[in-house]
Amino acid sequence: MKRSGTADLPLHGGRVPAWLGERMTKLGTLIVEHIVVSYGPSEFLTRLSDPFWFQALGCVMGMDWHSSGITTSVMGALKRGLNPRSSDLGLYICGGRGRHSRRTPDELRACASQTGLDGDALARTSRLTARVDNNAIGDGFQLYLHSFVVSTSGEWAVIQQGMNPSSHLARRYHWHSAAVRDFTSNPHSAILGQPQGIILNLVDARASQAQQALLNIVEQPIASSLADVRKLTMPVHHDVRPQDVDLKRLGAVLAVAHEQELRDFASLLLVEGLGPRTLQSLALIAEVVHGAPSRFSDPARFSFAHGGKDGHPFPVPLKPYDESIAILRRALDAARLGHTEKLEGFRRLDGLTRAVEEQRQPLADFSAAIAHERAISASLDGRTVFDHDSRSPRKAKAKPSPQLSLFSD
Repeated sequence: MKRSGTADLPLHGGRVPAWLGERMTKLGTLIVEHIVVSYGPSEFLTRLSDPFWFQALGCVMGMDWHSSGITTSVMGALKRGLNPRSSDLGLYICGGRGRHSRRTPDELRACASQTGLDGDALARTSRLTARVDNNAIGDGFQLYLHSFVVSTSGEWAVIQQGMNPSSHLARRYHWHSAAVRDFTSNPHSAILGQPQGIILNLVDARASQAQQALLNIVEQPIASSLADVRKLTMPVHHDVRPQDVDLKRLGAVLAVAHEQELRDFASLLLVEGLGPRTLQSLALIAEVVHGAPSRFSDPARFSFAHGGKDGHPFPVPLKPYDESIAILRRALDAARLGHTEKLEGFRRLDGLTRAVEEQRQPLADFSAAIAHERAISASLDGRTVFDHDSRSPRKAKAKPSPQLSLFSD
């Protein structure tokens, strides 16, 4: 078991509007389904425990690219979307923000009654991870969100977030059970000797090692403990800036989406004649599904899939968002009937983007890319949380697309 990472995020107020929240639930659920179908539930838990991947997921879902609200909104969307499908996907999400976090033990026990897991052991694990981050790590952050994700095999991941009002920051903590994937299947069978207080009910010979790992976190100086985890610190500035994005990686996505020859080939992998703007979104979604951990060092790049609700780097384009959801849904439906071509198409789309990046190394013109997105925003039903009409997207007259090169010379 390991404490796999932390992320520091600026505290943001506001809310997620219904038009975005509903889409986040649909898109987030489909992304997880694609990961589970392609790699299994364990891989999803592994990715969930990576703070950089989690931030990229929130960005591709259209949330503010770096704010504390990503944690609450993403976990809320996944809980709404995945729990009705729990028996099919083998994943259960318990807990949440505020009063919902206090219900985590009861929800875990209810989950255990359906799966045959040890609900009391899961509840103890939930409390222990919260106590370590809230009390043993004296970093000034008090937890207000605790989400516990468990698979039917007993493997789990924990996402929790604390607030530090004096620094105006939130800190997100990621946990992963890693190698102890069956520790709740037969609790107490591998625990010998005198009681040692609150313990994890591991069934294998490594129980003492896992317990000692947690004790080390408690006993070591804070700086030493935090040095061992993967740390993501987001900047205070609200807008997306060139230094926040790997322009070579973004350039490859834009090339695949907007250069005619590459676009024609990429669209054949999914839907023939697919438009460039939806291809841009799908290429970034494909990377979230299939990308290696090293690909998420610049999570802000994934905000170029569907923008952000506050308009950074540009308004959320509802047309490509809805088209992405529809294409992901059709690919999964076809796969259930034995037709996996579209699922493989997403994998090949990710491979194509990487090949373009390695072979051609196109560098994105950051300012031109954002100017282009904002110029076509109205034609894509672009919307932000500041739009007053909650029933429908803005209907402003679309401006002509500027004749800009999206790539630097």
